[in-house]
Amino acid sequence: MNLTLTQRLSLVFSALLLACCGASAWLQIRSSDLHEKEVVQSLSRDVANHIAHRTTLMDANGLRPDAVRQLFGQLMLVNPSVEVYLLDNQGRIKGDDAPEGHVKREQVDLAPIRQFIAGDALPILGDDPRSLDGKKVFSAAPLQLSGQQPSGYIYVVLLGEAHDALAARVAASSVLRTTLWSMALVALFGLLAGLTAFGLITRPLRRLTDAMRRFDANGEPDTQPVVPHSAPAGQRDEIAVLETAFAQMANRIGDQWRALSRQDQQRRELIANISHDLRTPLTSLHGYLETLSLKADTLGETERKRYLAIALAQSVKVGRLAQALFELARLEHGNVQPALEQFSLVDLVQDVFQKFELPAEARHIQLRASIPPRLPTVCADLGMIERVLTNLLDNAIRHTPADGEIDVDLAHKDGKVSITVSDTGPGIPAEQREGLFERPFSSGGAHRGGGLGLLIVQRMLQLHHSQIRIIARAGPGTTFCFELPTTGKPAVAGIPS
Repeated sequence: MNLTLTQRLSLVFSALLLACCGASAWLQIRSSDLHEKEVVQSLSRDVANHIAHRTTLMDANGLRPDAVRQLFGQLMLVNPSVEVYLLDNQGRIKGDDAPEGHVKREQVDLAPIRQFIAGDALPILGDDPRSLDGKKVFSAAPLQLSGQQPSGYIYVVLLGEAHDALAARVAASSVLRTTLWSMALVALFGLLAGLTAFGLITRPLRRLTDAMRRFDANGEPDTQPVVPHSAPAGQRDEIAVLETAFAQMANRIGDQWRALSRQDQQRRELIANISHDLRTPLTSLHGYLETLSLKADTLGETERKRYLAIALAQSVKVGRLAQALFELARLEHGNVQPALEQFSLVDLVQDVFQKFELPAEARHIQLRASIPPRLPTVCADLGMIERVLTNLLDNAIRHTPADGEIDVDLAHKDGKVSITVSDTGPGIPAEQREGLFERPFSSGGAHRGGGLGLLIVQRMLQLHHSQIRIIARAGPGTTFCFELPTTGKPAVAGIPS
């Protein structure tokens, strides 16, 4: 059956309630019946004993059957619910005043009679002579002449056929029907109250189920589940805690999905921008090579060399872009891990300055370094940090006008060395700084070039648990800053400006 949890719980509760009501009614009736039997047997405990000690029942020859029958008839006339029987030593019925055909047994089990005579706890049930398998409460006493062994027993069934007939009529009376109807109404009210309680208890679960059914991993506001975001302190309701946990999980999944969507959009932008950056040099390269091929016989030596130089420059540009893409892909997929070692930033800055000395002189740009005395060594990947400084200085030289300045400042503070690279170029507009290290910029537009270089710088520094920051300052130019942990060992200070 395709039932909800609430419906299944309701069915189980209904079945349990009906079973409990039935068991309670049976136990109550059973307890009342046993109580009645115990009371009747306790009150009539000595009935058989009084009968057994009547001197008119026995003479020197033994029992007087006529006196026994007369006494039995008188007793049953006075109290129709009792039935009196005379038993021998083996429990065989020797005398009674029952109508013809009512006695069904010829013998009565003597074990309950001996228990009764011995004074065991009541009620004690013995065989009912007027039934093949019935048990009734009784009174019993031995029959014996003075100084002789018992010659039999007086056996009195206290709740006989007359009592059973009267009880059956009462069972069909309005009093019993009223009692049963009252119990049924109580059970019905209990059932309704239980179903209402189940509905209230499972309402948060139904709300959570509906929220999970409507959950949209895309994180759209109009489809997100409306559930509490935090459980009250000390909350012990498991469903409320589950709702809170689901809300937190939904928020995390939504944030992760939106982050993946942003990354996918950035990847698309990266591909579009790289395609643009590659298209321009490839088109130029193809054009000049095609010109050299078509006009090989008419071009002079000077023009041919100029065309080849331009083609080679475009080829170098394409190669640099391809290398940058390959390097970025390795960094993005975690295929590169830093090989940490101790080295001097002073020596590294000097080596990088020597690499850019000729390009800077060609553009009349001054390279300057500011290094404090006794600067400690750092612990990092030498090759990656060299690539970081190379990319930053390359960007700075390409975007700094003639007669400009590029400064590299090192400073030691709180166990770290900060490296600051600043130039006197046009700077980066404020609206473009937020996503500067998240997506590349087209070199053909108004954006600052070297977007792939900045992405590589960011990924390499992230592997060192560091971040590159762009620092706002008054006037033109751009300033980048990052930090590296020190080892505490001093290095040689000072390089020529």
